[in-house]
Amino acid sequence: MILNINAAHGNCPVHIERGALKKAARIVGPERRVFIVTDSGVPTVWTDCLREQWPDADVFVFPQGESSKNLEVYEELISDMIRCGISRNDCVVALGGGVAGDLAGFAAATYMRGIDFVNIPTTALSQVDSCIGGKTALDIGGIKNIVGAFRQPSAVIVDPDVLSTLPERQLNAGLAETVKAGLIRDPELFEIFEGPDFRDRIEEIIYRALKVKKDIVEADEFDAGERKLLNFGHTFGHAYESFFGLERFLHGECVAMGMMKILEDPALKERVRKVLEKLGLPTECEADPERIMELIRSDKKADHGVIDMVLADDPGKAYIRRMSIDELKGKL
Repeated sequence: MILNINAAHGNCPVHIERGALKKAARIVGPERRVFIVTDSGVPTVWTDCLREQWPDADVFVFPQGESSKNLEVYEELISDMIRCGISRNDCVVALGGGVAGDLAGFAAATYMRGIDFVNIPTTALSQVDSCIGGKTALDIGGIKNIVGAFRQPSAVIVDPDVLSTLPERQLNAGLAETVKAGLIRDPELFEIFEGPDFRDRIEEIIYRALKVKKDIVEADEFDAGERKLLNFGHTFGHAYESFFGLERFLHGECVAMGMMKILEDPALKERVRKVLEKLGLPTECEADPERIMELIRSDKKADHGVIDMVLADDPGKAYIRRMSIDELKGKL
């Protein structure tokens, strides 16, 4: 199936299909010169699949993990693109999770003032969320995504088969974002997780989660209003990531704890807790409240002591409320 995202700089088709990785060259163009950006944690079977389709492709491999989303690795990547003679007519292909998408996307957005970018997500988190939307970013000074650019991919290829090599913890952490998607816009998606057979409905879950994000991005591509709904659970979640050094907890685990921290309705909070526990996700952690508030104050969404927070009292009915930093501190 294909989801078409109508972006300011053109249409972005999102191909969702088992076995789609084997068709990547057909989708992108077998004659195009591509520069593949991937991380050391991506199984070689998936990298080899692309090499078979583009035998002459250059490949840049960076160390796995959020800690690679920095200026040093970015400079190494750009330098390698220059060394390989990548031109404005060539294409950067990200193969990996959200870090690969962020790093490759930011490089594509800034190299020669912008070249084509194709995103091939290989983790649950990137397949259900970060592969679309056009946000690319680096972490600096321990602050997540503080430097970045909007760069819509020219295409996204989502192959659920690649999740077969993913550790269960990574899969569950990625599904936290689909729980978020259900809570903000799709109550039926949230209810799938309350049933017994959600693991047999992964393709449907991926599609529904991406459909939620597609609709919101199309309405507010550059994050001026409605797109803020996608930040549900992320203000506290990003602070937890920074506090724990971006390594102890996975992004989805931090989002899970962030959602629990901001939910106010007791009945909904209990429903969400049961879903997160079913997924093996944490619902709380021990963190220094003062340091967490310092990190929230430096969050790019904060504005002189206030911040737009996303709340939900019923699944599918999220809304934005402007809150003071002091009010947020009370939730800790």
